[in-house]
Amino acid sequence: MSPPRALARLQFHAGFTLDDAVEVVDYYARLGISHLYASPILRARSGSTHGYDVVDCHEVNPELGGEDALRRLVARLRSRGMGLVLDIVPNHMGVGVQNAWWMDVLRHSRTSRYAGYFDIDWQASDPLLRGRLLLPILGAGYDATLREGHLRLARRRGEWMLRVYDDHLPLSPESLAGLTDDAEAKHDPASDEGRATLHALIERQHYRLAFWKLASDMVNYRRFFDINELAGLRIERTAVFEDTHKTIFRLYAEGLIDGVRCDHVDGLADPRRYCRQLRHRLDRLRTQRPPEAPRGGAYIVVEKILAEDESLRLDWRTDGTTGYEFMDQVSAVLHDETGEAPLTELWRNLTGEGADFATQAVRARRQILVDSFEAELDRTARALFAAARADVATRDVSLAAIRRVLAELLVHFPVYRTYAGGAGRDAFDTAVFERAVEGALRTIRGEDTDLLYLVAGWLGGEAPRALPPGPVRRARERAIAVFQQATSPVAAKAVEDTAGYRYGRLLSRNEVGVDAARLAISMDEFHRRCVERGATLPHNLLATATHDHKRGEDVRARLAVLSEVAGRWVVTVEHWRARHASLRQRAEGRMAPSAADELMLYQMLVGAWPLGLEPGDDEGLERFASRIAAWQRKALREAKRWTRWTSPNEPYEDACEDFLRSLLSGDGAAELAAFARYVAAPGAANGLAQTVLRLTTPGVPDLYQGTEYWDFSLVDPDNRRPVDFAARSASLERERAPEEALGTWRDGAVKQAIILRLLSLRRAHPELFAQGGYRPLSASGTASDHILAFVREHRGQRLLVAVARHTAEWLAGAETPAIPAACWEGTTLPLPEGQWRNVLGDGARPGGVTEAVGVFGNLPVAAWVSGA
Repeated sequence: MSPPRALARLQFHAGFTLDDAVEVVDYYARLGISHLYASPILRARSGSTHGYDVVDCHEVNPELGGEDALRRLVARLRSRGMGLVLDIVPNHMGVGVQNAWWMDVLRHSRTSRYAGYFDIDWQASDPLLRGRLLLPILGAGYDATLREGHLRLARRRGEWMLRVYDDHLPLSPESLAGLTDDAEAKHDPASDEGRATLHALIERQHYRLAFWKLASDMVNYRRFFDINELAGLRIERTAVFEDTHKTIFRLYAEGLIDGVRCDHVDGLADPRRYCRQLRHRLDRLRTQRPPEAPRGGAYIVVEKILAEDESLRLDWRTDGTTGYEFMDQVSAVLHDETGEAPLTELWRNLTGEGADFATQAVRARRQILVDSFEAELDRTARALFAAARADVATRDVSLAAIRRVLAELLVHFPVYRTYAGGAGRDAFDTAVFERAVEGALRTIRGEDTDLLYLVAGWLGGEAPRALPPGPVRRARERAIAVFQQATSPVAAKAVEDTAGYRYGRLLSRNEVGVDAARLAISMDEFHRRCVERGATLPHNLLATATHDHKRGEDVRARLAVLSEVAGRWVVTVEHWRARHASLRQRAEGRMAPSAADELMLYQMLVGAWPLGLEPGDDEGLERFASRIAAWQRKALREAKRWTRWTSPNEPYEDACEDFLRSLLSGDGAAELAAFARYVAAPGAANGLAQTVLRLTTPGVPDLYQGTEYWDFSLVDPDNRRPVDFAARSASLERERAPEEALGTWRDGAVKQAIILRLLSLRRAHPELFAQGGYRPLSASGTASDHILAFVREHRGQRLLVAVARHTAEWLAGAETPAIPAACWEGTTLPLPEGQWRNVLGDGARPGGVTEAVGVFGNLPVAAWVSGA
């Protein structure tokens, strides 16, 4: 069972526990899944719906059923010959009163045994923070919170504590001296004297309470992105690594898990060292695993966003990434590059925005630094300043100048992060810095040019190991680590969570890990990527839907059709803009929605329109409107144009929602439904093509919960809605042939039927998929550009895969995604010699030049096997 044949991702929370998963194991086993792929299961903050806010690394979350439920799940998995891969969170923990380690740090400061577990800057530049931890947890300013009585001295379980709203924080041991039984009355904030006494007590603590909005300016612990409740861990310290992974290692040694997915690996100080250390520790534990557990190496993948020309470092000793780059490639090859010019022109004409996506990303980075990461910018600048001061040759460099140069480097940084260490930068990272420096040179002051080159050198251009041991070397190493941990959160918040919600040319290309500037790729490039993956990381995860996606996989597949019918889309949008002008209203001095927000809304309505939803279905329209409204409000705040999470502009948001609901309650709903129907069939063909490519190209397919039916989900939490496993199990039991299920394609059973056939093939011939080569196959004839095809081969076993793409000219407006035979007339595929069997249908045929219609039948996808 190592590596996995196919994974099924499940999102665990109190509403879907480990025992609930026991009940779906048989379903996934019948489908052909080899491993369940669990969201984090260690104890998280109460009520967590995702599990990434772990508060206790030593316990399986009781809200999920605890370890007993985990053992029941694994027992069921083993009974079906299946395994379990676990999502782990090495970068951060959820902090607050439920985290005992965090509470100990609040009580004892730097003398706490856990002080070194968290990435805290105890030497902050602010004198009021030096030796203290900033807690940005107040709902208003400190003085107002104190006067309103939200801060109080209180006894809890026989111990004096500081009550903050409904939570209780520990007091330092030295501040407890002298607190008598009447201390609560003496510290009553209702009186001036009591308030002064309480304030004096609070001032003696190892933490400083502050208004939550001050965090971005002042926080002195590394956060996960800009989330105050998630504090960074110092996993690079061996003691922290071992303690935080103690339960993970035990679960692996006891045969309860078979691999891990490492969340946000770019947040770590040294991802390479971490991954190699993790591999080493899991390898050492293999001999302790019970006989019924697989003895092959643990499956390890990392969540990593790769740039277009970037590859995962092979010396990390992982099996690959979690597959965002595949999600990008398979989407791009289904888009039509001829739509780029009209879609770009539409965007620019309607919005007046001439900036391309790259420019939007640079603007977003600049804004994000000010809005969310001032503290991180200051921390990094001070690390570089320390490096400057450590060397007498640069002691006159000012902190202000370093901060200016650093900001421009971060604004123009073209990837999520680099991986320089003691040996400096490798060739790829050197090229990255050259691009960053080139961008920064266009925007910095002329006087700072020399310093820019100097800072680039400190950040790995000159290998720290080339320096003699001492303060200069240590300062450089520290500056490199701090800088590299700062770039990825800036990139993520700027690109994914800001520019991606501002730039709306075509939202199917605004996704995690995708460069929205690139609308499409050629078949040749897609093939090249598959060949490279098969040669270097054949067990890389292949994902098309995740818990983090912005739009469901079939929403993106349908929106891709707009690149094929761009002319019609342009005319339609311009018509809608004119028709619905009266529905827009003025809010806070501007029209709502803006042209950009309106254009993106139309895309979401068309892309996510439920199959079968009719304009007269008031109840269905209301459900759909509520889902879109939730997406819209989140999208508006993430864009940070007219409203944002930290200061919501509710009048603007409400006006946008009024516009949406007016659209869906009037005659506009009929036109929206009609256009959604127009692109539905080619969108479904894209969805099936995407599914087949995920299941057959080199790598390990990941099936996100519920997406074996059509996935028209929106951004979280919409993509984490409950899954109707009963319906999926019932349709699976019928085992309908894909061509038969095509007749009722709107119910999603055709997608499930194709998945079943291909996963069954993977189960029967695992070596073909795990080790088989990949060879592109070229069609000939009038429709050859519409066929993406290839052959997988291993020791005489062969699989031929072909998918139709750019089918709008045939299927737009059609009632079914079945491609008429006439469309394939004059088009052939060269089947290699041998006897071939149809995987997705019945029948066999010999090799040789074959009519395309004979390969596809009625389906827009095809798979044939030979020698198996």
